[in-house]
Amino acid sequence: MVKLYKLDEILQGSDSREPWQLDAVHKWKMKMTDRDLKFPCIPAVLGFTLNHLRYGFIGPAEENDAAKQLADLLQCFGEHSRTFGPYTSLVVFIHAKSEAQHREGMDYYEQLFWSLLSCATEFDRKPWPVHVPDDPSEHLWEFCYGGEPYFVYCGTPAHTLRRSRSFPYMVLAFTPRWVLNQFNAAPLRAEKTKQMIRKRLHAYDPVPPHPDLNLYGAEDNYEWRQYFLHDSEDSLPVCPFARMYRKYENKT
Repeated sequence: MVKLYKLDEILQGSDSREPWQLDAVHKWKMKMTDRDLKFPCIPAVLGFTLNHLRYGFIGPAEENDAAKQLADLLQCFGEHSRTFGPYTSLVVFIHAKSEAQHREGMDYYEQLFWSLLSCATEFDRKPWPVHVPDDPSEHLWEFCYGGEPYFVYCGTPAHTLRRSRSFPYMVLAFTPRWVLNQFNAAPLRAEKTKQMIRKRLHAYDPVPPHPDLNLYGAEDNYEWRQYFLHDSEDSLPVCPFARMYRKYENKT
């Protein structure tokens, strides 16, 4: 059974956690609180500091029920996210077999990422939001679950140059669109924060910001391209996301 946790719940209940889960949380805490090398995403750091983030675990990622675990976490988070605070996100730590073997690279994690997102939608009982295109080739498309649109961040052990996407374990962060809309509701403050984020990003990564980073809503922007960024400036030509459908949904 999956469960959402606050950070202190994980650390205080360390006896009931698997070693890799505690290791992931401690390393996440270090990443969010590093004062010398400040994590670029300021809203994420605020969410961490204010305890608005919620956490979940999946593993092993290659098992058949991994997508179901992700779906259950998204379902639970979506039902309660508006009570967690204005900087909330769902942070999911994923234990992939390749992490111990150090033999798989960027392609492995990229395929695993899109497979988890696609397969999780098989368990979604709510229809796709009417205001969000369900075709990733349209520029306003974004991942949705439970009727909630999300921006998705993926970090992996395979990232080395793009340190803002590097983490010892595969990690996904789902930020609801309502959080981002609320952030952008104060244009002057939002613009100042975005400039600070860009400045931090230049200091954090030894490579320039990825060319796919863009503004939501712009006609030349595709959100899915920002979900999984490569160390290089390369990106996939088409979105691998394929929404799954439960067979019984078509019988009504």
